[in-house]
Amino acid sequence: IFISSKLTGYSYFCEKVIPMKQLIQKYNVPGPRYTSYPTVPFWDESTYSTASWIKSLQKNNTSREISLYIHLPFCESLCTFCACNKRITKRHEVELPYIKALLKEWEMYLNILEEPPILREIHLGGGTPTFFSATHLSNLLTTIKTSCDIPDDVSYSFEGHPNNTTTEHLQTLYNLGFDRVSYGIQDYNTTVQQAIHRIQSFETVKHITEKSRQLGYTSISHDLIYGLPKQSLEDVKKSIEKTTELMPDRIAFYSYAHVPWAKGNGQRGYSEDDLPSAEEKRQHYEKGKAMLEEKGYVEIGMDHFALPDDELAKAYKNQTLHRNFMGYTTTKTDKMIGLGVSAISDSWYGFSQNHKRLEEYYEHISDGVLPLFRGHILNKTDLQIRRKIVNLMCQFQTDISDLEVNTRLKIKHDLSEFAADDLLSIKHNNILVYSRGKAFIRNICMAFDLRLKAKETEAQRFSMTI
Repeated sequence: IFISSKLTGYSYFCEKVIPMKQLIQKYNVPGPRYTSYPTVPFWDESTYSTASWIKSLQKNNTSREISLYIHLPFCESLCTFCACNKRITKRHEVELPYIKALLKEWEMYLNILEEPPILREIHLGGGTPTFFSATHLSNLLTTIKTSCDIPDDVSYSFEGHPNNTTTEHLQTLYNLGFDRVSYGIQDYNTTVQQAIHRIQSFETVKHITEKSRQLGYTSISHDLIYGLPKQSLEDVKKSIEKTTELMPDRIAFYSYAHVPWAKGNGQRGYSEDDLPSAEEKRQHYEKGKAMLEEKGYVEIGMDHFALPDDELAKAYKNQTLHRNFMGYTTTKTDKMIGLGVSAISDSWYGFSQNHKRLEEYYEHISDGVLPLFRGHILNKTDLQIRRKIVNLMCQFQTDISDLEVNTRLKIKHDLSEFAADDLLSIKHNNILVYSRGKAFIRNICMAFDLRLKAKETEAQRFSMTI
């Protein structure tokens, strides 16, 4: 293989392609998932305040378009693989007070935005959004929608639990404009399901998937996870085989993020010895990816696959794919408002996160103030690097010609090893990630992460990249 390095000024031959096994062993280190830049652990709170956040939200008045994320934290039982912010309860009387708090928070943002926003996108996440009754969800969303202008090309989605998503949920949300739903499957093996405390049958998933299609949902997604406790390669194969029997429009094939030190998750419920080895996890990833591609799925960004006629695949092909705190999306807005406990908002110029504890969230809402506890205001360099990382995560390429000279040289230097491993090319100021380099996109983005480099000893806060 002939490799020409514009960075070092010389060319050389590589006798053979480095096996994927060796590359994964080399690059499997802790790293961010880059739903934002800077990543949350490296936010600079010294320049942040509620006033500065509001100013950043009002900075770009050229567009009234917004995306809306609503965090619904309640679950009836704890899934031990989950590191999301949630509150475990079987008491459904918690629904109405929370809905009222969300609407009060929304009213505060309407006052800040001054003009009625154009609501392009809604995503209901959790927790378990379908913990809430269809009636309460309808009241919440109807109130929000009546305060906004609604364009024709809206994109509304929600996360559904196969065990408690009802026909009433699906019909109610569909009538409100929702046409996308994501179901958390993880794995079909009962031993794995018991380990992660997420037990659901294939028949249940099949029923709710088919019901969604019958009602008119045009994009159905299934979430699968590899690297789970007690999970074998055969388990991954069988789960993908069962999933592709149903041919969901999208499949998220996530690497299990083992972060037992994170407060509030249940990942201490099993031993480290129950987890697949790094080599076994590599096999899970490679086999799963190959099986999905054999079935016609297109790899979209990191961890995501879609059928060619799905809107996500089309956006990737047309280079209009976007990434934010909700993950990959076809809708690009400069403002994303997060409602609810722990929700994160993004003005493009700044980030802000709500309190993680429900009691503190309620206290702020009761006092009539935004329930914020931390954030970050992006400086010029942050904004430049953010754009490069978004480009890499969505299109696997970017241009760095507008960066300061020393920053360009440092990034090229840090990427040179990836180029030597035939994972990407560096041509002048253009970075192009090859197909075999896509598995290492988190590592490649880390070469751009100036704040991570400044505090590299803190990288252990993150899960492993592979």
